Amino acid sequence: MRARSSIMDDMNKLTTQKRVAVVRCLVEGCSIRSTVRMTGVGKQAIMRLIVDMGEVCRQFHDERVRSLKTARVQCDEEWAFVGAKQKQVERGAPQYGDAWLWLALDADTKLAITWAVGGRDEGTAFDFIHDLAGRLNSRVQLTTDGLNSYLGPIMDAFGPYVDYAQLVKLYGDDPRLKKQNPEATYSPARICGCRKQMRIGTPDQKHISTSFIERQNLTVRMSCRRFTRLTNAFSKKILNHEAAISLHYCYYNWCRVHQTLRCTPAMEAGLTTTVWEIEDLVGLLEKAEQAKIDAGAFKRGPYKKTKA
Repeated sequence: MRARSSIMDDMNKLTTQKRVAVVRCLVEGCSIRSTVRMTGVGKQAIMRLIVDMGEVCRQFHDERVRSLKTARVQCDEEWAFVGAKQKQVERGAPQYGDAWLWLALDADTKLAITWAVGGRDEGTAFDFIHDLAGRLNSRVQLTTDGLNSYLGPIMDAFGPYVDYAQLVKLYGDDPRLKKQNPEATYSPARICGCRKQMRIGTPDQKHISTSFIERQNLTVRMSCRRFTRLTNAFSKKILNHEAAISLHYCYYNWCRVHQTLRCTPAMEAGLTTTVWEIEDLVGLLEKAEQAKIDAGAFKRGPYKKTKA
């Protein structure tokens, strides 16, 4: 077992090369413990790095991803949980339960425009849609699934200046069959058709689709370990969950070359002219740390054990 002092040394003296190695493992879908084994960095140091990287990545995204000349946007929600699934959460434990990921994707550049973590309700939808509207600089065609929580926030945030449609999928399987057949619990329901519903404006029918955002859902589950089903890699704290998501999407937008586009989404959207390296992401954190040192406000708190 590693001594507490050695863990503190990792936190205080983690080199740039070690940070890059840790981030590289995390963005490729490795778990915390496998990252410990591959890099030799202590678990607590990795957890601290995730939170710090998540904070600077979210700040960087908020500053840079603005005034987008986007034409088509697709939105969707993806289920995950923190601590325990909602049906297993006891009273008095509001920090645990379902944590839905809301994502807005540019259908042309594949840029992750914005995301939010919360319940699958109108409150989260309100914050998510208003943040999306604040990042756009043109009229867009917006497509979502059939969730009713979208309509009110979209009308409030965009007014009549949006072409909004919902793609409602029609399923042929009876949900009760999955209770009778446990083997079908994790099988996708059979889709027997789709219905396009025009909500606001005049959406182009041929572009009413959620295909790109649904493919992005798979990317998240493959690349962010906390979204992998049927494992113990789920988040134990909402702060760590949100930080891991911010790190994932910053890497996805700026560093990961899209196989179809042959460049990163940020390059396709005109936000940068080069492919970023992981060293550039880590450089954001080190620049923020240096700014705190220069301001005399950089202090590490006392040692505190954290959960993954």
